[in-house]
Amino acid sequence: MSGRFISCIKEASPSAFRTIWWLAKLMVGVSFVIFILQYVGVIGWLSRWLTPIFGCFGLPGEASLAFVTGYFVNCYSALAVITTLDISRRSITILSVMILCAHNMIVETSVQHKTGSSVMRIVCIRTLSAFFLAFILNLIMPEDTSRVSASVVNTDDVGFVTLLSDWAVKTLKNIILMVVLVYLLTVLQRILSVFGIITKIAGMLSPVMRFFGLPPRTAFLWLVANTLGLAYGSAVMIDETERGNTTKDDNDLLNHHIGVSHSNLEDLTLFTAAGGYFFWMLLSRWCMSLLLVWGRRLEKKIIHCLPSS
Repeated sequence: MSGRFISCIKEASPSAFRTIWWLAKLMVGVSFVIFILQYVGVIGWLSRWLTPIFGCFGLPGEASLAFVTGYFVNCYSALAVITTLDISRRSITILSVMILCAHNMIVETSVQHKTGSSVMRIVCIRTLSAFFLAFILNLIMPEDTSRVSASVVNTDDVGFVTLLSDWAVKTLKNIILMVVLVYLLTVLQRILSVFGIITKIAGMLSPVMRFFGLPPRTAFLWLVANTLGLAYGSAVMIDETERGNTTKDDNDLLNHHIGVSHSNLEDLTLFTAAGGYFFWMLLSRWCMSLLLVWGRRLEKKIIHCLPSS
């Protein structure tokens, strides 16, 4: 038994380290570029440009800053902005749904492209899903006058060196967390595969997969994406693809689902703690992912039936 565990670790390590190196370069590069854009005011300018659009979603103009920050960076950055806003729980819910649909776009789109989906398609469906759900939620959600206390943070007097040091420390923490999680998850995936546990998980989740229009063999990847998210779960997704356990068509369907609905353990809990309504945030994105996957399946069926030129 111990020999099989050691063998799993040896087999998983090269793949894990390749993914870690690729992710680390990507995360540091993207994070630094966004840091510079924030410092010179480009992110703030883009947020102001989006202000009129956010009025259609029942949100104040300053909410656009949280969305833009989350879109290019991550949910944590967006949450930092949300805590400074004096808005209702209804507005926080709508804004949170937008961010949950479309955050960390550059890094997560790179992961989804590496596992079989078109970059432009993923960017479009995640962005448009965020706007569509915000519009629908603004129409159907009951009015809510409850407010969440905001904590105003003033960074006008903070120097560039201090901000850069703060960015470096946060990035280093994220990289360390990523290295540990990706390595352990890759090893765990190999152990589960060798001992046949992944097959059992897929069998138990097959009714859920069929409901969402997903192939049963993507059940473990779906579980990983829903618990750890796309960035940290990328090692497993890439490894499963490279080993031929899932096809690119399988992954493309899965990506249409998890693009707008992933990390429903950590991120959803954080936005709920910030004041959002849990079930509105979860169920709205599940409905959207349901439409996206079945729509993608219908599209592929139509294309398949068309006469080839």
